[in-house]
Amino acid sequence: MKKFILFDNDGVLVETEIWYFRANVKILKELGVILHEDIYLDLMAQGKTSWEIARLNGISEETIIKSRFKRDEYYQEYLKTENIEIKGVEEVLNELKQKCKMAIITTSRRVDFNIIHNQRNIKNYMDFILCVEDYPNAKPHPDPYLAGLNKFNAKKDETIVVEDSERGLKSAVAANIDCVIVKNDFVSSHDFSSAKYKIDTLNELVDIL
Repeated sequence: MKKFILFDNDGVLVETEIWYFRANVKILKELGVILHEDIYLDLMAQGKTSWEIARLNGISEETIIKSRFKRDEYYQEYLKTENIEIKGVEEVLNELKQKCKMAIITTSRRVDFNIIHNQRNIKNYMDFILCVEDYPNAKPHPDPYLAGLNKFNAKKDETIVVEDSERGLKSAVAANIDCVIVKNDFVSSHDFSSAKYKIDTLNELVDIL
């Protein structure tokens, strides 16, 4: 019986991953570098960033630091203007709230998370939220989900992680917590063989628990 749910944010509760990718494509194009989706997804699975491609193309660290701020601005503009809703999420959370304690464990920066959720109710279903500033090492390291366990004072066998990417799955597996993968077309090429469950929509999580 699972008592605690640790949710990833991007791609699970809101459809933001494609827009982060497009922000990276846009800034790298300005630097004269083409970022292909398959390369980006491979880097993402490993917990690496698109700046690896910039470095391979001879872009200096100074330029990368400056460009990162501009990339973040592009991403935040997408968050404010594009449709990032995933249908039915709030209804599922409302049902799950009757059975489990829930938290969001995300690699997003808190400033971006706040832009995403300040006008949404999703965060109100959560006992707490951990962003990338709240733990030592980001996914695929186990630190994010271990931090979630500690904050809940939860046992691993009482807890389940809900993810959509290989990077997040690796983090959950490294923390030795069962993981459910929710289908997300953007990251469908990732390896999910170590997932405990694979579901098409968040609605199916209710039946698993």
